[in-house]
Amino acid sequence: MSTVHPLIRLTRYARNYRQQIWTATTCSILNKFFDLAPPVLIGAAIDLVLQKENFWANPLGVQGLPAQLFVLSAISGVIWGLESIFEYAYALQWRNLAQTVQHDLRLDAYQHLQELELAFFEERSSGGLMSILSDDVNQLERFLDGGANEVIQVSATILLIGGAFFLITPNVAWLALAPMPFILWGSVWFQKFLAPRYADVREKVGLLNGQLSNNIGGITTIKAFVTEDYERKRIDKESNRYRQSNRKAIAYSAAFVPLIRILIFIGFIAILYYGGLEVQAQRLSVGNYSVMVYLIQRLLWPLTRLGETLDQYQRAMASTNRILDLLDTPIAIHSGSKVLPDPALVLGEIQLKDVTFGYNPNFPIVERLSLEIAPHKTTAIVGATGSGKSTLVKLLLRLYEIQSGNILLDGIDIRELELRSLRSAMGWVSQDVFLFHGSVLENIAYGSFDATVEQIVEAAKIAEAHDFIQALPQGYDTIVGERGQKLSGGQRQRIAIARAVLRNPPILILDEATSAVDNETEAAIQKSIDHITQNRTTIAIAHRLSTIRNADHIYVMDQGKVVEVGTHDQLVALNGIYTGLWNLQTGQTHYV
Repeated sequence: MSTVHPLIRLTRYARNYRQQIWTATTCSILNKFFDLAPPVLIGAAIDLVLQKENFWANPLGVQGLPAQLFVLSAISGVIWGLESIFEYAYALQWRNLAQTVQHDLRLDAYQHLQELELAFFEERSSGGLMSILSDDVNQLERFLDGGANEVIQVSATILLIGGAFFLITPNVAWLALAPMPFILWGSVWFQKFLAPRYADVREKVGLLNGQLSNNIGGITTIKAFVTEDYERKRIDKESNRYRQSNRKAIAYSAAFVPLIRILIFIGFIAILYYGGLEVQAQRLSVGNYSVMVYLIQRLLWPLTRLGETLDQYQRAMASTNRILDLLDTPIAIHSGSKVLPDPALVLGEIQLKDVTFGYNPNFPIVERLSLEIAPHKTTAIVGATGSGKSTLVKLLLRLYEIQSGNILLDGIDIRELELRSLRSAMGWVSQDVFLFHGSVLENIAYGSFDATVEQIVEAAKIAEAHDFIQALPQGYDTIVGERGQKLSGGQRQRIAIARAVLRNPPILILDEATSAVDNETEAAIQKSIDHITQNRTTIAIAHRLSTIRNADHIYVMDQGKVVEVGTHDQLVALNGIYTGLWNLQTGQTHYV
């Protein structure tokens, strides 16, 4: 977490909104100026009626009490009108600014989030990140929507009323304003005191949201294992932690207003008592005395609201820290500058030279791995669970950064390539298929948004998905549900294959692409493999060896290293690891 004050960090971020902030601030100050002007006019009217003073008549050339009162009334009307205009103006400016900042901040945070490596997401809960993008951004918006104006107007009130007091009667004004330094110092101290309390509140709500998000995502498992009561207790525990954290912050923030009222009472008594003595001594007019008594009341209520505003401010600053901490998270995987040629010109020749990588640097998953993937051929990579097969795919896509060695695509180190260019050259069908909430058509076209319906249907046919899609209630317009939960695992996988086929990449990566399909579906997909892999480099990560029997080249991995290389027949004949896997899957004790 940054040690810089969150308000300074927010100011730096908001420099593009400087003009709008100044405009809104000016409107707030002018509104407060005209809001405090009527008491001055009331005092003038009192002096005019009681003491028959003609100070309004001389400069305006107006004679007689009725005419002078009429002028005062007209000026009051203008002031009320200007106050209303600037109240509308500052509300419009601050609210629009709040909406703009929250929109841009959420978009910037989300965009930055997309640029971060997968390791970042593996260390954090999705609910916690959602809390930042939604809850924290909204907390800042609420402060900008009303709290910022409140702070400015309270400050303007203190300055305007203080100035008026010293102008009217300096010998009494200092008594009325004597508590102000203590109030301001106390507010700053209180703000620092509350800061860690509200930081803890934001942390607790992030943990609560993380648990809720996790449970909603796993609702099927919860129901299947009859753990509803257990999960309710877990949510109750996290929610209670959030409540207790809030209670501590509320207990302290609630004490602010009573303390402020005591200090303000001292100033009020000073004006009431010593101001009255000044009137009796004829050193202060009745009208000015009325103005001061009225204005000290106008000073009272904004300062009592300062506690609520301060509470809102602290919540917003705690949220700001979390948002800007996310924005300040360094990007570990930086894009190169080279752009691959047209996909049709990408050969798809891949070379790994002495590649070492581990999710924990001290425990490498692959170590000094070297292999070659020939262009326009099907290369299969097999091995036991944990041997590094799927990790290899993530390294090719630069979802993780290798620790040493080189990965070359058509002779170019992939670290020199633009990330978008590199990933656009690859179509990936993961074993963990993710479908977005939307129609079947939208999910197949994801990433190929300009594809025609005819192209989408053709891709579905190649992936052996067309027939089951047509049998769905609304065909291609059927909504698949969140994560595709309305479809079977095999159906989801075939849609994912269709999505990759539609993209028509020069390199196709099938990461356990048939792991969730039945034998009949697998056989249907196998029929289309020859068509799918034509004129493209195909990398097939496989657990089911039957799906890669016809691969041009097979690498067998074990504990992050290549231990066997060859075709299916060659590897079976070696009587090594591959032979053991093949015999285990086919139920044979030896190869015939």
